[in-house]
Amino acid sequence: MQQSLSLFDDPAGFDRDGLAARLARLRESNVWLGTSSWKYEGWLDQIYTRDRYLTRGRFSQKRFEAECLAEYAEVFPIVCGDFSFYQFPTPEFWHKMFASAPPSLQFALKVPEEITVNVWPRHARYGPRAGLRNEAFLNADAFRGAFLDVLAPYRERVAVLIFEFGAFGYKSFEHAGEFLNALKPFLASLPKEWRYAVEVRNEDYLVPAYFDALGEQGVAHVFNAWARMPELGAQIAMPGAFTADFVVSRALLRKGRAYEDAVAKFSPYSEVKDKNDDAREALRAMIARAQKERRSAYLFVNNRLEGNAPGTIEAVAGDA
Repeated sequence: MQQSLSLFDDPAGFDRDGLAARLARLRESNVWLGTSSWKYEGWLDQIYTRDRYLTRGRFSQKRFEAECLAEYAEVFPIVCGDFSFYQFPTPEFWHKMFASAPPSLQFALKVPEEITVNVWPRHARYGPRAGLRNEAFLNADAFRGAFLDVLAPYRERVAVLIFEFGAFGYKSFEHAGEFLNALKPFLASLPKEWRYAVEVRNEDYLVPAYFDALGEQGVAHVFNAWARMPELGAQIAMPGAFTADFVVSRALLRKGRAYEDAVAKFSPYSEVKDKNDDAREALRAMIARAQKERRSAYLFVNNRLEGNAPGTIEAVAGDA
């Protein structure tokens, strides 16, 4: 039996220029849509032009990874940098990255896990620290000195900084109140010239006291689609969940799906394979609310949500 081709089996069917135009119009109303990271060869012939990355007539992965951010910026107005979660980038790294893209491209950046991990996971990459408490957890001095001060020359190009807290076990905090007792003084001590957002992955932390703590400091709750979190639609319906004069969302995974399963199912991320109507509708609702209330909105889609982040964004932006 003959199989019908998906949109992404025919690269010519992806309307790159149309998507760029729709995203530019949304940006005029301060709604910024982008992806989580950008170095995906699966986006060749959609977002990226293959011929731009040829060396001696062959595709060069090294050239692609070094130069593709500039072409990304021809379509998207903003990108979420996940890379900064894993280290404190050096001044040289920041200079090279920001120089590789036009000044118009905005960035959302994840704060290094050195600040947001309370107990180091028992994983080989953490070496002798695995299972131990992190002495730098929510250390405002370390955050300012090793991250903010180094990033300061590029502050105008940073839309928001995201504190991603992985799911805490009882060894870290017995309940949301204990977490908030640590979080609140940290947030209160932060320099006010940056935008901040908090992403939690404990469903039981989504209580009024959590939203109140963020609201007191003008910090946004990150509406995150994740394996063990409520659906985006359920989160945006929670009283008090819009805690700042801007909105941040990261559509990462379908509820109930493990990250590793999504990687295996969707790689190399060249096409939408699992349409998520609930997530799409929630993103559209956030756009509509932000426009109505004149809030800035920074919304990001991961390949692991449906299989191809540009395709998801194309669908959402087309109806916005």
